[in-house]
Amino acid sequence: MAGYQLRGVHGQTVETLARRILSGQIPEGGTLDLLALRAELEVSQTALREALKVLTAKGIIEARQKRGTFVRPRAAWNMLDGDVMRWQADGPPDLDLLEKLTEVRTIVEPAAARLAAERAGDDDLAALDAALARMAAASGHAADAVEADLDFHRALLDATHNELLMQMERVIAAGLAQRDNVVHSADPADDPVPSHRRVLDAIRARDAAAAERAMRQLVEKASADLRRIARRG
Repeated sequence: MAGYQLRGVHGQTVETLARRILSGQIPEGGTLDLLALRAELEVSQTALREALKVLTAKGIIEARQKRGTFVRPRAAWNMLDGDVMRWQADGPPDLDLLEKLTEVRTIVEPAAARLAAERAGDDDLAALDAALARMAAASGHAADAVEADLDFHRALLDATHNELLMQMERVIAAGLAQRDNVVHSADPADDPVPSHRRVLDAIRARDAAAAERAMRQLVEKASADLRRIARRG
């Protein structure tokens, strides 16, 4: 997923603090004890300060006189930031967040499929074909199936030839990766190929309305799968 993933001590400090905050270990409104963190993480003041700057830029924390450095309300976080999306996707499945991401997909992907049917070139169709073939070949291998599914949806957005829609990949990928991991773990027999093939067939036929309809049905199935699994829990 998109995101610069800082290296070295600086990057490790950012990752550690971010994951503690996103997991709720350091709750919203909670104050960070900077002296204790420096000692625990064994980092310099400079490294910690630079890490805090990264989290501040993402809207996750804020520093104020007399209050110190604290975690901002979740609504203030830059939820579309590549690193924030990655941290959330890497954590335990959050069914409420997944449902919200599914709502975004419902808005974006059917319209993207319509545009793809109108604009896809030979290279776009080849990328979609390759992803679908890998999806079919990945039967029984959840990790391969998830990656092939992500590649299909990336190729779909690329086929719109709209740079802004193509940037939605980070949102689609975050929701899709977690959704696929949850669904394939709970119901490994579920076959994603037929629903994706209907989308591709409509795009290849230049049938914009059918492509939009097939993608809407695909995303609605994803939402239904999540609700079914949530009821099991």
